[in-house]
Amino acid sequence: MNVKLLAYTPDPERLVAAAAKNCYSSTNVDSILDGLTDEKTESFMQMLSDIGHESPIEHASFTFAIEGVSRSLLAQITRHRMASYSVQSQRYVREKGFEYIVPPEIDKIPAAREQFVKAMENDQRTYEALTATLMEGYLQELLGAGVPEKQAKSQAEKRAIEDARYVLPNACATRIVMTANARSLKNFFALRCCNRAQWEIRALAEEMYRLVYAVAPTLFSHCGPACVDGACTEGKMSCGKAAQVRVHYQSLRAEAANH
Repeated sequence: MNVKLLAYTPDPERLVAAAAKNCYSSTNVDSILDGLTDEKTESFMQMLSDIGHESPIEHASFTFAIEGVSRSLLAQITRHRMASYSVQSQRYVREKGFEYIVPPEIDKIPAAREQFVKAMENDQRTYEALTATLMEGYLQELLGAGVPEKQAKSQAEKRAIEDARYVLPNACATRIVMTANARSLKNFFALRCCNRAQWEIRALAEEMYRLVYAVAPTLFSHCGPACVDGACTEGKMSCGKAAQVRVHYQSLRAEAANH
């Protein structure tokens, strides 16, 4: 997994403070940023957190480039609808020698890993064979319709991989560019940083959190699973490891602050 913070709203915390200032004072647009020192900005941020007023933090957005994650993760992350996604297309990009993600629990058992790798290799062979069969059929059809050979080959390949992709596994690796505002990210972190989240999306959420905390520590100071700053909200499904989770996030925040 490789995650990069591509871009983010410049000076995001001061922007959020300006939006809050607009809500709670008689300031005008010409002076909305005046007086927003680091201390005043932090005070506005703390006030928003204390009273649960979250709409001002929607003005700050963050864009990530994500690679080395599975299509299984893609199905989960796109359920977070208050975000924008651009995903590597299997319609237009041929999965020749596709990379795949091996779950840790499979990786640690040699026999299970061997079976998994064999399944991936079989999927690759099936995909290539199906692509070739479909391409040949489409090529003959297009040539018969009078399409020039070079153009016919290109069109035949596109049509072939569009249908051949149906045999590709959830483990198949993909790339994503994702943009979300700070409010949506806080919700994402609350759900996906939890120990009960699936391992791959939890690892992604933690890395994204580390990246945004490094550039906006006050904005993301109260983030992560509910148990980090309060009680666990998972009820009888709780992992029972709140103390360890708090220590982990203290360490994560310290590491992010030092970068």
